[in-house]
Amino acid sequence: MVILLIKLVVFDLDNVIIDGEGIDEIGKLINIEDQIAAITEQAMQGDIDFETSIKKRVGLLKGVATDDIKTLANEMPLMKGARETVSTLKENGFEVAIISGSFDIIADTIKGKLDVDNIFTNSLVEEDGILTGEVTGPLVSGSKLDVLSKLIEEKGYTLDECVAVGDGANDISMIESAKYGIAFNAKPALKEKADIIVETRDLTDVLNVIINLNSENTEGDADVDKEVAVETEVVETTDVVVENQEEEQVADATEEVVEEIEETEEVVEEAEEEVAEEETAEEEAEEVEEEAVEEEVAEAEEEAAVETEVVEEAEEEAPAETEEEVAEEKPVKEAKPKKSKKKNALPEPDFDLADTIEGVRAQKDEREERIAKVADERESFNREAKEQRKIRDELNSELKENLAKAIEFRDQRNEINKQVEENKKARNKVNDEIKSLEWSSGKKDKIRIETEIKKIDKIIETRVLDIKKENQLVKNANDLRKELAEIKEDDKVKEEAAELKKKSEEYHAKVVELSEQAQEAHEQMLSYFRKTDEIRTAADEAHKLFIQARKNASAKHEEFKMILSEIHVINKKLGSSKNRKRRSEKSSGSSNNKKNREEKERAESIFDKFKNGKKLSTEELLLLQKYDIN
Repeated sequence: MVILLIKLVVFDLDNVIIDGEGIDEIGKLINIEDQIAAITEQAMQGDIDFETSIKKRVGLLKGVATDDIKTLANEMPLMKGARETVSTLKENGFEVAIISGSFDIIADTIKGKLDVDNIFTNSLVEEDGILTGEVTGPLVSGSKLDVLSKLIEEKGYTLDECVAVGDGANDISMIESAKYGIAFNAKPALKEKADIIVETRDLTDVLNVIINLNSENTEGDADVDKEVAVETEVVETTDVVVENQEEEQVADATEEVVEEIEETEEVVEEAEEEVAEEETAEEEAEEVEEEAVEEEVAEAEEEAAVETEVVEEAEEEAPAETEEEVAEEKPVKEAKPKKSKKKNALPEPDFDLADTIEGVRAQKDEREERIAKVADERESFNREAKEQRKIRDELNSELKENLAKAIEFRDQRNEINKQVEENKKARNKVNDEIKSLEWSSGKKDKIRIETEIKKIDKIIETRVLDIKKENQLVKNANDLRKELAEIKEDDKVKEEAAELKKKSEEYHAKVVELSEQAQEAHEQMLSYFRKTDEIRTAADEAHKLFIQARKNASAKHEEFKMILSEIHVINKKLGSSKNRKRRSEKSSGSSNNKKNREEKERAESIFDKFKNGKKLSTEELLLLQKYDIN
């Protein structure tokens, strides 16, 4: 048959079964709740003993009407999950009790609502429906363990068949003594003593723990199953929940890492593409600039070549060339092979030149002013693009660093989790050894004999028996004590079990410590992932601004090329007029040179005659001086 390991579940009342502190709520009826709450908190933290605390608080309630308290009791809210927890426990065969330092005037109402099996509380003393400020009951000077021990003795249970649930320092005695002590949303003083800690304010979480504690059922002797179970089994159950949660977190984190890596790689690829695009655009811009410079140089060389031709023609005393002759010679010069047109050649201009040179010059001035403005705007956009590219690249570098940190903490967490598993396995192995020892040490018989002795002693103390029957009971008790003494002689096994329990506790402490470290690493990992998302968003924004600035710069560059093309046409127009003027000036100079040569030849002839004794006139002497002939 299936046997329950736990038979009795005992709850505190205030802040466990009901969502609030009963005496604090009574204090609100006469506006002294703050004074009462301060004393209650001292007691819950363990700063003052419960007897002193309860007497001080009840003394402040003197004069409160009991009818008002009964109305309050009906309105007191139950803790979330209280009704479901109590009903489910009873349906599954557990006996449910409430042991509380609160008062029967409240507890009796709750007992009726939840159908609790047993309830033990204190009582407020009243006269004619008014509180006197005094309190009586088993829990004024006695402990909750005293009440619990009496209850299990009457029921024929043992403390090893009991679970106690509480929240404050006055619950410590029963929490420590019961097989399993559960701290429910408790104060630190109680948490230190509890076997299990439940931090939520939902009693169904406590219900789940209790049901799990009975999951290891077996066929056969109920006492054997009950006593072989050890405290560390509670830890094992709790670990299973944590382990499953950790596995889910590991899976979620791994998916996050993969997504982050893929997204980061996309950002990096986009950045590389944009850098390549930017470099191509810069190269194209440089080609256009070089093309424009080459054309300007070619134009200057052409003008110089024209001037050289005119000088050579003058020296050869050739007649001045007409515009038609110059036109006939130009094709000979332009017969040189032309450079292939580059992909970024200047666009063909579409505008009309002015009819006069002055008008053309005005067109050039206007376009030079425009091109300077466009060049400044283009450079401004280029600077903005470079700045945004720098910001984007810095953010992408920071993103990679953060992602690397997140992965580092993930790996650290996973490594710690491995250590957690190793310590859990070692702890569970020791627990199995403890079970085996306790099975072989006769603990089952020990518990059975102790229970029988207590029953006999109780009968002798509380009943009126004839002498013969009483003597028989005393003899039976003495025989049982002798049998118990023989079992207690196995101190070696007891010491070995104690050592193993100590070892199990050490492993469990290590499990808790490592689990906290793993959780910390997990939080760090999530923090870096969140920061990575923020950085990626900023990098995307910088990238968008970079693309927009590049588009604006490219548009301005196209405008620059068009204006430059128009200036090129204007320069050609202005350069052609200048060349004709120069040719005319050279032709005139050619005539002057011819006259000078004739004068010089005449001066040389005069000098020859002078050497032969001819007298010279003043005009002839001046001519000799002009050409420095002597």
